[in-house]
Amino acid sequence: MKNWKILITSFVLVYLTAFLGSLFTDTGSWYESIKPSITPPGYIFPIVWNILFFLIAISLYLAWIKKQPLTFYFVNLILNLAWSAIFFGLKMPLLAFFELILLWISIIFLIKINWRKTSGYLLIPYLLWVTFAGVLNFLIIW
Repeated sequence: MKNWKILITSFVLVYLTAFLGSLFTDTGSWYESIKPSITPPGYIFPIVWNILFFLIAISLYLAWIKKQPLTFYFVNLILNLAWSAIFFGLKMPLLAFFELILLWISIIFLIKINWRKTSGYLLIPYLLWVTFAGVLNFLIIW
């Protein structure tokens, strides 16, 4: 690794976002009553999200050491956190769906600005999972 401080900071920023989002995530009776039938079992979500946050942190690190603008990473992390706050915290799936579209666009943009670089490829699973989350969110409001 070229810079341990940047690597550690990348992980702290990304996993802090994950932790803050988890404070809003309540899969209790409200969520159980609205979740679509194609929703994976609950234990899948923390496994997948931990893998995705790991990949996001590595992508952020790679972009950071290459002196790329990091603003879009921070916007993405804020949008990621905001979805949990809106969907689970406020219990507003319709608003969360529109916010998720912004999150999805921000991931596309991050992949585009990092295209043909490892930092971009690492974000493809994130895009796929958020796309699936969008389908689930859509089925809830449909």
